[in-house]
Amino acid sequence: MPAANLQRLLEEALAEHRAGRLPAAEKKYAQVRRAAPGSFDAFHLSGFLALQEKRLADALGLLQRARQLNPRSALCALRLAHALKTMGRLAEALEAAQEAATLDPALADAHFCLGELAAALRGFAAAAPHLRRVTELQPQAVDGWANLGVALAQSNDAPGALDCFDRALALDPANAQALTGRALALQAEHRTAEALADYARVLAKDPARHEARSARLLALHYSDAVGREELFREHLAFGAAVEPPPEPRWTNEPEPGRRLRVAFLSPDLRAHPIAYFLEPLLAHLDRTAFEIFLYHDHAVVDAISQRLRGQAAQWRDFAGVPAGRVEAIIRADAPDILVDLAGHTGFNRLPLFAQRLAPVQMTYLGYPDTTGLRAMDYRLVDAITDPVGEADALATEELVRFAPVGWAYAPPADAPAVAPPPAAKDGPVTFGCFNNFAKVSDATLRGWAGVLAAVPGSRLLLKDRALTQPAQQERVRARFAELGIDGGRIELLGRTSGLAAHLAHYARMDIALDAFPYHGTTTTCEALWMGRPVVTLCGDRHASRVGASLLTAAGHPEWIAEDWADYTRIAAGLAADLSMLAKISGGLRSDMECSPLLDHPRQAARFGAALRDGWARWCDESASVPVMFEPMPTR
Repeated sequence: MPAANLQRLLEEALAEHRAGRLPAAEKKYAQVRRAAPGSFDAFHLSGFLALQEKRLADALGLLQRARQLNPRSALCALRLAHALKTMGRLAEALEAAQEAATLDPALADAHFCLGELAAALRGFAAAAPHLRRVTELQPQAVDGWANLGVALAQSNDAPGALDCFDRALALDPANAQALTGRALALQAEHRTAEALADYARVLAKDPARHEARSARLLALHYSDAVGREELFREHLAFGAAVEPPPEPRWTNEPEPGRRLRVAFLSPDLRAHPIAYFLEPLLAHLDRTAFEIFLYHDHAVVDAISQRLRGQAAQWRDFAGVPAGRVEAIIRADAPDILVDLAGHTGFNRLPLFAQRLAPVQMTYLGYPDTTGLRAMDYRLVDAITDPVGEADALATEELVRFAPVGWAYAPPADAPAVAPPPAAKDGPVTFGCFNNFAKVSDATLRGWAGVLAAVPGSRLLLKDRALTQPAQQERVRARFAELGIDGGRIELLGRTSGLAAHLAHYARMDIALDAFPYHGTTTTCEALWMGRPVVTLCGDRHASRVGASLLTAAGHPEWIAEDWADYTRIAAGLAADLSMLAKISGGLRSDMECSPLLDHPRQAARFGAALRDGWARWCDESASVPVMFEPMPTR
């Protein structure tokens, strides 16, 4: 075909393409490709069209051929990156996006793509420079500021994130991503009331924005002004907002006694409290009865991840993978039981659980409340966190009280030895709390001020990453001043690098104080292991009963308060007898070792029994319902 005719045919194809007449465009592109197999434009534009039509395999082949024909095209490299990203081949996509940005440093979309991929593969700190470059190239682009804000917020730079979100909202006051991100950053800054107001603004504009609704549910637990019935209604609203699942058709054979595939989905299979509580259970779970699948949904893969990977028959990384592909992979794996370990915490996949990806679905560890999903069959708890009767009515799941205490704690191998209480050296008594500071409600501050007033000369040591911010420090000291406590009695510490160094700071306190209404879990276990008694106030919901469960398991229910006056009495009583305090400190590690928290084989057996019981019940129900089952795929 003469060159002029080829050019005319290519221009006609491009006109059809721009007009949205894609089949006609593809037909003419194909004619050009056959007549001129060296035409970069024909292969490039055909690949772009295939990408638009989600014919990913075709798009990949065409764009790769185009790249061979013209390796200098930044736009082609970028479109290849998009195709690879959509196919889940993120590392290759990152390489292609980097080539696009190198070929054309002013191509903002390339930097945006790089930011997305870096966040998925390397974490948000790695994404921030690329997203900042987007804002430099396109300062009026709302999405650029909003995405940079997300990256900074997830990199523990809440002030920088808030500035980005404010810039985005100045350009578009209704931008849901910026409003949601701003609320998350405010939450990290311990500005719960403001965060809740922003979440409300998001949901008023976009009720289907499940990320904001989910994050709001977590934030509501930090407030001391929200009743448990109101909390339950809010969780029900989340469940109602998620589309109802299709009628399931399982490939799983309903045989009660066979070996079961149990999959765990979590963004926290890394150096994170969830991993610390999960690992001892997995280590002792009977592999003749259970085949373990671990689905990790976070960019960080560390030494803890590698240890957990060794416990699994199958490990999959889902960070940055679109929901539809995650669903397809899990359905292909065909787990018998799928366990959620996130609840409404960050990076959760609860909308996928609403689509019922396994015959039995459970939630455990990550969240102190119901998910609100009818498709979530069970929530694993204990009888102290969730008393029989009153708690059952406030959960969409069936509550399974599988053990005396709902956790298995594995102390770090490099934890320092227990240090004597510092007050034993004639110093002032130091109370302390290393909880996530978002849990420190106004009620908690008032309670702690009461303790400090009851123990003259005592001090309070607080430690959290949020406390490195000068504005946050000023707010904390000002609040204590309002409560009559001199700021000089308050010491604020930021995050410590390394768990052993973090635990070493317990040597600087005498008595740990729990927050309310959202108790600590990991911090309570750590304090006890480091020889520090913990004073907790027992409330009316799971989040404010965790401390009671842990202390009961450790053999010290006498530190569980019924009200704030009782809380002050217990704390002051411990501070008044330093010789007894030293004796308690020296024996706490032994108390923990004798508790069910560290009886990992029995806790794992109880956990396995709960899994097996949930499966057996599904088998019984399946036998009474005429459902067609397809043979389970063999391995």
